[in-house]
Amino acid sequence: MSSLSCKFYNDSSHFPNVSMRIFIFLAFLQINSVTATAADIIAHRGASGYLPEHTLEAKVLAHGLGADYIEQDLVLSKDNFLIVIHDLTLNATTNVAEKFPTKKRADGGYYVIDFTLAELKQLSVHAPVDKDGNPKYPNRYAKRQPMFKLHTFSEELALIDGLNQSTGKSVGIYPEIKAPWFHQKAGKDIALATVKVLMQFNYGRSDKKVFLQSFDPHALKRLKHQLLPKYGVTIPLVQLIAKTEWRETQEKVDGKWQNLDYSQLMTQKGLEDIARYAEGIGPWYPMLVDYSDGNLQLSSFALSAKNQQLLIHPYTFRLEDVPSPFADYRAFLKYYLEQVNVDGYFTDFVDIKPR
Repeated sequence: MSSLSCKFYNDSSHFPNVSMRIFIFLAFLQINSVTATAADIIAHRGASGYLPEHTLEAKVLAHGLGADYIEQDLVLSKDNFLIVIHDLTLNATTNVAEKFPTKKRADGGYYVIDFTLAELKQLSVHAPVDKDGNPKYPNRYAKRQPMFKLHTFSEELALIDGLNQSTGKSVGIYPEIKAPWFHQKAGKDIALATVKVLMQFNYGRSDKKVFLQSFDPHALKRLKHQLLPKYGVTIPLVQLIAKTEWRETQEKVDGKWQNLDYSQLMTQKGLEDIARYAEGIGPWYPMLVDYSDGNLQLSSFALSAKNQQLLIHPYTFRLEDVPSPFADYRAFLKYYLEQVNVDGYFTDFVDIKPR
């Protein structure tokens, strides 16, 4: 057993859900070399192409495979712990219906915000399924095993700090504040909670790598102009861009909540406004390229974003979702790296590089 492996194993008592499995993953990954790319590789929910998303196991694998940053989606629990999970609900990635059948809301959702941390720790995590219970990506890790568990933001940051120390790497974090408007309706301040945990781990006050993202421009403006200055931290912000019909964000207009119109953020004026509070944007990758008639060219949105000198970190590059103009995933990725010149990209497959 190497000194690296011994050190990590001895520390594993702090992470009872991973222990020997992480130790084995890490020992295996140390023998695999990784070729760097010019753009930052952002592990989308961890190494989610290979292991259930947002599990500590998936984060360790992403770290070993060569991610520059690892993403954490954040949702608050009933007792105000930041939980690393993509959805506001537990339906798609846990066995919550089996464990807590009576905690379902009228809309059918089992909301993270309705559960305490102790309750959430009783659940097991699996790869995402659709509303009928079928795997969203059938060729991925689809076994449902009790070893995969939910965890807190603090637990993941402690793990990444430990991995960076033991490997000599400097892998950054890329947290997303999920639906601040939703938490606000419930009387919770998820942006403030996130800043406080980041401060505990010395992000924004050292050279530790971090980007902080959200789909909510109001939350990001508050972070830029109020919360971050108040606590004396400097963290680069990224404005995520969605399709308006996805209904990612609500905003209050004349005292009433309504769906945010993302098309306004994608205009020249909208991008000029974003540049005042954010260092970059995180758009859905089709927004950057005009695919019409198979003649690929940068969209006016992409050109405007570059003119504003905004970093561009598109999401999400997957083997299963290659647009028709490209022969395969590697060609798809190569085009965005070399022709669109993105500054980073979210991917489920950290280890697969362009040709």
